[in-house]
Amino acid sequence: MTIIANILPYIQIILSIILIAGILLQQTSAGVGGAFGGGDGNGLYNTRRGFEKFIFILTIVVGIIFVASSFVSIFVK
Repeated sequence: MTIIANILPYIQIILSIILIAGILLQQTSAGVGGAFGGGDGNGLYNTRRGFEKFIFILTIVVGIIFVASSFVSIFVK
């Protein structure tokens, strides 16, 4: 258990950096006008394909792993 307690903070730092990068790399179709009720007329549905879909799924997986590691850190200490 002490090995996990020693490694877990570093794992969480790495996961948080990957999570931040994954969120920032995702494209958004709505501009500032979309936030205030305006729009560009494209509608709300956007299909993710290729690398955009990979980053989207990777962000979800890393987020789930980060939350799980946070719960593990509660019980290890």
